[in-house]
Amino acid sequence: MKSEDSYYLAALARCHGLGSRNIQKLLGKFPSAASIWQATLEALSLEGGLSSNQVQNLAAFRQENPAMPEQLAEQCQRLGIKLCSITQSDYPNILKEIFAPPLVLYYRGRWQPEADRVAMVGARRFTPYGEGIALEFGRQLAAAGLTVVSGAARGIDTASHKGALKAGRTVAVLGCGVDVAYPAENKRLLREIPERGGVVLSEYGPGTNPLPIFFPARNRIISGLSRGTLVVEATRHSGSLITAELSLSEGRDVFAIPGSIYSATSQGCNHLIQQGAKLVQEPADILVEYGLAVPPKQKTRRQFTPEERQVWQVLSFEHSLTIDEIFDSLPDGEMSNLAFLLLQMELKGLVIENELHAYRRAERE
Repeated sequence: MKSEDSYYLAALARCHGLGSRNIQKLLGKFPSAASIWQATLEALSLEGGLSSNQVQNLAAFRQENPAMPEQLAEQCQRLGIKLCSITQSDYPNILKEIFAPPLVLYYRGRWQPEADRVAMVGARRFTPYGEGIALEFGRQLAAAGLTVVSGAARGIDTASHKGALKAGRTVAVLGCGVDVAYPAENKRLLREIPERGGVVLSEYGPGTNPLPIFFPARNRIISGLSRGTLVVEATRHSGSLITAELSLSEGRDVFAIPGSIYSATSQGCNHLIQQGAKLVQEPADILVEYGLAVPPKQKTRRQFTPEERQVWQVLSFEHSLTIDEIFDSLPDGEMSNLAFLLLQMELKGLVIENELHAYRRAERE
């Protein structure tokens, strides 16, 4: 399929009631997506095998949006968004294997369709334990050559992306358009991912706002792109377990981080382990499954100003502190430029700020 034909396919995918499976059947009977878009109602019914309701839905949709393919092409070009369709050679083969693969993917960044990928998902309301694990695993898995896939949600997803960006590539799969920053506090992260060799992608067109119904559908792409899914923290009714179940249903690996039996955010992971998910205690447990070498530990040479060293001594990798908590913990209790100092330390890669505006060391000692 020519690249411009992909925009006709993207337009067809937006027609309510048509469905991806029907569109794929049509692609087998018509020479192109453009020819489907331009086909007569009789041809859609007789040759395409669509029901009368589906034919009428498509006819009404085309009448209301006659220039949608061209408008999509112009919009994507203006916003710097690229399009990959299921009929193109750069569509990931691993994603074609899932039930109801997305017909099109809108994306920003450097697309590597056949990269080795692993998904990392978890609770939005994380604990310091889960956040620290997500940062560390994201970094080490990326350093070993795996691309870390997650959903850019608050909590574990965000920490997984940030950890991966410290050493390699990450893919953020959104439940909205790739030009929409959701959640809003991840606007900078979603800008950094494509700037640093990763990808932000979605099956939803530019300008699409996030709706609750989009996120379960988004999860099938997260698991579908990945050889396996690691659940870091999850309650018993977490959406992360949906991603794990999708991964299992497609014959992919499921890994889980164990946690305290008294922690609600570990109940989902502990349940997955009971059901047969592989218990994971260190990144090497995943890397050996895929025949990848554990990256050697590298000593980071940190350079501090005297004030930065004072702040560093107060922080830890395991627990995040707010600015007020850091201020109260400083030896003399005085540092008027603390907020600016923390920003400088974040830019230098010394500390990480989470969604709650609390800070931790970026790496273990």
